[in-house]
Amino acid sequence: MTDQLSGRLRNGTRAWHQALETTGFATAMLAGTLPLDRYVGQLAAYRVVLEALEGELTRVTCPAVASVWSPDLVKLPLIERDLHHFAALGTAPRPGPSAEEFAREIRRTAATEPRELLGFLYVLEGSTLGAMFLLRYVTEAYRLADGNGVSYYGSGDRTRWAAFAERLDRALGEPAVQDRVLAAADRAYRHVALISGELSVGLGSPSPAPEPV
Repeated sequence: MTDQLSGRLRNGTRAWHQALETTGFATAMLAGTLPLDRYVGQLAAYRVVLEALEGELTRVTCPAVASVWSPDLVKLPLIERDLHHFAALGTAPRPGPSAEEFAREIRRTAATEPRELLGFLYVLEGSTLGAMFLLRYVTEAYRLADGNGVSYYGSGDRTRWAAFAERLDRALGEPAVQDRVLAAADRAYRHVALISGELSVGLGSPSPAPEPV
């Protein structure tokens, strides 16, 4: 019996979760000491990434990808809403080079093996579940009210995640294809770690990247 892809992804990326939780960015956020420009900087970086990923997923004609991708997974408008809020308050940091490099890899992957985009999507969609836990820390640290500035961090939904994982498992059952998607998720986490590293400068030393699984 073929293992389900969502389970392989969860187990295969567990070390990344642990590493990212100990970066200077993450520990400062939990301590309530993360400078506002670092939080907004993450949103700016993810905007670059999501613009590329969601754009490519919308254009892809691969049946497997089309069966997994759904309009309810779109996050770009939420991030843009948050960035507009902070820009109006005078905080608009530019994304670092790691976000642009991730976006370039997304576009290259879409042209060569579009099914691997689902590995990237798994990582980005999964990050909104972690953001559900972090939402109160962000809201309290920056004294945000009425949902302002936290549209993205407040977008996690476990029911949506379960439906996404079920579609993923149905669409990709072939072990060789699963291997490629798992490798893509690993690459996505490496990009996320680089983005977090840029945002952690001066806040403490980020953990080294996990060894490939």
